[in-house]
Amino acid sequence: MKKEHRAGKAASTTPNSPQRHECPHKDRFLSGKRILPKGITGKEKLGELMSNAYLAYNSARLLEGCKLFTEKMLEPDVTVGLTLSGALTPAGLGCSCVVPLIKAGFVDWIVATGANLYHDLHFAFNLPLYVGSHLFDDRELRENGVVRIYDVVLSHSDCLLATDDILREILLQPDFQKEMGTGELHHKLGRYAAEWEQKAGRKDVSVLAAAYRRGVPCYTSSPGDSGIGMNVASVEIHGGKLRINPSIDVNETASIVLAAKRSGGKSAVMLMGGGSPKNFMLQTEPQIQEILRIEEVGHDYFFQVTDARPDTGGLSGATPHEAVSWGKVDPHRLPDAVVCYTDTTIALPLITHQALANRKPRPLRRLYDQRETMVEALIQEATEKASSP
Repeated sequence: MKKEHRAGKAASTTPNSPQRHECPHKDRFLSGKRILPKGITGKEKLGELMSNAYLAYNSARLLEGCKLFTEKMLEPDVTVGLTLSGALTPAGLGCSCVVPLIKAGFVDWIVATGANLYHDLHFAFNLPLYVGSHLFDDRELRENGVVRIYDVVLSHSDCLLATDDILREILLQPDFQKEMGTGELHHKLGRYAAEWEQKAGRKDVSVLAAAYRRGVPCYTSSPGDSGIGMNVASVEIHGGKLRINPSIDVNETASIVLAAKRSGGKSAVMLMGGGSPKNFMLQTEPQIQEILRIEEVGHDYFFQVTDARPDTGGLSGATPHEAVSWGKVDPHRLPDAVVCYTDTTIALPLITHQALANRKPRPLRRLYDQRETMVEALIQEATEKASSP
């Protein structure tokens, strides 16, 4: 009996027999979809494939982002801002993705690098770019008048210089001889881009032309940092009166966000890449709250595709959680914030397809046509706030 008692005691404390303890919240952590996907057959539609196989890591983040965009950001009361960083238009993503999103009413305003909008003009002017190779010898390319954007190639004379010639001729037209923001500049360029599209018989290949037709304002945060900016500077040397005033853009973009909130709606940001466009779109909330001292709480929906790490301290990799500390993102909306770490050229076509496959087109907001009214409302609220004790 004594031996049995000892044996029983020893058995109860052996490492192979851990004591169970209560786990009151275990079911909450194990409530997700079970990972047991069906084998891929090759017959699946894209949405079915993503739902079945995009179960973890950045594939899961991309699926979450697609759902956030299609199910919440595209609701009727949400104003959607899109940023474009990196050389996206030379890779054809303007034609394949951004233009269809604009046409469907899925993008209400845009902040892009100037380079993206400059290279967009090649498509408007029917000047070709080609699939090349990142292994080309760049010394040979230079000798043969060919320019390389990684694996995209274009002619220096027949594409770049031809674009510059047409662009300078446009910038010298009477309607450009004044001070303006980049929203107005790109809208005016869009009108000419639309005319060039029509002449070439290639409609809906230019972001600027599509944005012009549908009243989508396009801004750039660094107007001197692109082929458009360099040509503006060249025209000024030769007596042109065009002057770009960035303050106009700062107030217009802030007024877009404030108008979305004051109308009882929401503001969503879809950030393709990081860089200056990301900051320029997100700084609308600090401009409203910190600078103008207007009460606000941040953007409602946040979806970013980036290849930048957060731990280097750069804005490109800064998370939506960090953005909360600046007032850029509503802290109560963090569950509706997704970051996917991948290449935009991989993600944006999938995002576009899923949105167009699952949502009907939305009525156009034509925010460009409402700029003056929105800025007046911003000024009025800021003035009232400044004069209050």
